[in-house]
Amino acid sequence: MATFLYRLGRTAFRRRRLVALLWVALLVLAGVGAATAPTATSASFSIPGTEAQKAFDLLEERFPAASADGATARVVFKAPDGEKMTEPGHKAEVNKAVEELKSGSDQIASVADPYAAKAVSQDGSTAYVSVTYKVNSMELTDDTREALKETGAEARDAGLTVEIGGDALQTVPENGAGEIIGVLVAAVVLVITFGSLVAAGLPLLTAIIGVGIGVSTITALASVLDLGSTTSTLAMMIGLAVGIDYALFIVSRYRAELAEGREREEAAGRAVGTAGSAVVFAGLTVVIALVGLAVVNIPMLTKMGVAAAGTVVIAVLIALTLIPALLGFAGKRVVGRKARKAAEAAQAAQAGDKPSLQKASPEPAGKPNLGTRWARFVLRRPVAVLLVAVVGLGAAAVPVSSLEMGLPDDGSQPTSTTQRRAYDLLSEGFGPGFNGPLMVVVDGDQAAADRTAEEIRKLDGVAAVTPPTPNEAGDTAMITVVPKDRPSSAQTEELVHSIRDANGDDVLVTGATAMNIDFSQKMNDALMPYLALVVGLAFLLLTVVFRSVLVPLKAALGFLLSVVAALGAVVAVFQWGWLGSLFGVEQTGPIMSMMPIFMVGVVFGLAMDYEVFLVTRMREAYVHGQGPGEAVVTGFKHGARVVSAAAVIMISVFAGFIGSSEQMVKMIGFGLAIAVVFDAFIVRMAIVPAVLALLGHKAWWLPRWLDRALPNVDVEGEKLHKELADSGRQQDDPDEERELARV
Repeated sequence: MATFLYRLGRTAFRRRRLVALLWVALLVLAGVGAATAPTATSASFSIPGTEAQKAFDLLEERFPAASADGATARVVFKAPDGEKMTEPGHKAEVNKAVEELKSGSDQIASVADPYAAKAVSQDGSTAYVSVTYKVNSMELTDDTREALKETGAEARDAGLTVEIGGDALQTVPENGAGEIIGVLVAAVVLVITFGSLVAAGLPLLTAIIGVGIGVSTITALASVLDLGSTTSTLAMMIGLAVGIDYALFIVSRYRAELAEGREREEAAGRAVGTAGSAVVFAGLTVVIALVGLAVVNIPMLTKMGVAAAGTVVIAVLIALTLIPALLGFAGKRVVGRKARKAAEAAQAAQAGDKPSLQKASPEPAGKPNLGTRWARFVLRRPVAVLLVAVVGLGAAAVPVSSLEMGLPDDGSQPTSTTQRRAYDLLSEGFGPGFNGPLMVVVDGDQAAADRTAEEIRKLDGVAAVTPPTPNEAGDTAMITVVPKDRPSSAQTEELVHSIRDANGDDVLVTGATAMNIDFSQKMNDALMPYLALVVGLAFLLLTVVFRSVLVPLKAALGFLLSVVAALGAVVAVFQWGWLGSLFGVEQTGPIMSMMPIFMVGVVFGLAMDYEVFLVTRMREAYVHGQGPGEAVVTGFKHGARVVSAAAVIMISVFAGFIGSSEQMVKMIGFGLAIAVVFDAFIVRMAIVPAVLALLGHKAWWLPRWLDRALPNVDVEGEKLHKELADSGRQQDDPDEERELARV
């Protein structure tokens, strides 16, 4: 592989104008596709194989009108203290609001009069108007939303409290300026790392191009493939992070090759042949983790994973082709003045004596860098470093023991939003369970439905049961059950299970609350198979890369430790509320059901990035004759600074999404950012060298039979260096130099 990538890097460098033109053409094509594509609707949500989904499908078949996916809204009115909504003046204000809603938009399907629909609380203090629309929330026009928001303005002036809930006010989440801040921090880190504005700009430019192509393609295909808005947000988040990191490693290796006296095309080829191999395998681990989300068998999650994986593939291809092409345009400006003078001195010193084509990494004169000093410190005290790191991550993981999972609803919105205030008013007026009614579907005649309703009324935790509503054919009926407790409570979950256990297969429970319960259970059931699949495939991949059994095993165990610690931090902030105000968490609650499995997938891929980049350099040194401890020091000497910079960049990009207005995006951004902190700076920088120091030569042990069976992908470039040495490749072709000098 290293030989192929070496040739690819040299070709991209030499044909840089064509390569750059092709990528710009792809960006323009994707942009045109996104601009001309029809407006995407909100992604459909289904959970195949669950009772809630089976009931929903039955409703869609037998009650087509009831299962319509149009947007809904509830306009909630509350009378001043001591007054009732049934008073003539308040009733008149509500009737005005109903008429306003009916005439406010041609997208309205129906508006229910609360007094005719008996939508007034028992104490008379609260009433609500149910509104349904002909289209879903993403297809509502701005005028329709504005008309809804302005509903009840006169009622407010008359002293009534008016709040609006439902999904009609749902819009594409606005992530704010957080991403921009994350990119700016990444730019600062790159300038500090490289000491050159040109070198710092290359990873940012290529990452933006890659994300632009990926997100534009997702937007263009969103309507056809039923992709939600969160899909492009996830692709942008991961695409930016890995795009910058992969380009950073290629540019860093290119500068190292220049410092050793290579001419520019040769340096580009060697950078892509060596660091590019690590990029390919690091990208593969991320793709495996993201595509592996398909094992959960939830279409929405599968699409998110595949779309994000596609963006990662684009980032890898850009790092292997566009980066060497842009390095050709950058010329000597890719290095700072000091590094440029050092490279010129090295070339002058070697002018009469060809440098060895074998990779040489002599320790530079002067004070060892921070990575070297840290590696030597860990090698002297491996047991102490290992214990401190493991205990620290173990402490961070403690909150996982109280993990509660669910899906967000209006009750998880900040108290400053009208949706949350409407949710609270309905809970106060009609009971906590009113916001999460259960829909019971009886596949039978009216007599069976009546018996089912009577059985449900006898169960604990039931606040109200409506009379069964049959369909036109009379072979199916719907029953609405209002629990006593809030939708996300354990008591409501027990009630769902009780209804299912007390009735046969002809009685199904669905509704948003039941769907959330089934979703959480499905995610829990899929976690271990998914973990086994992803870790197993990546273990095999890393075994091929490192030609070792213990190094991949150590990598997998370290990942498990970091991801559990990161999940513990998520619980502490978003469920317990620790430091919640610092991260903009206005309302604590259960952790999203998909968060654990999603973090396992994404964090595993990202964790293996650092493992591949850092340990590959150690393996390279070990293969070329250095001892185990010396190889660790060499790996840190060349890789610690770059890996640290890459981690800070990735943390900055993910942290930028903490400012999102959507709880799901905020939680994902925080979880991934803290996971990178734990994995990059504790697991990879402390636990990895400590374990390698304790294992010594055993770390690189591989049974002979397995060594013969595994393909040799030559990530370290050993075959490449041998081929270059055997062919006697000239490093300073005069004609080539004159051509490059004219650029």
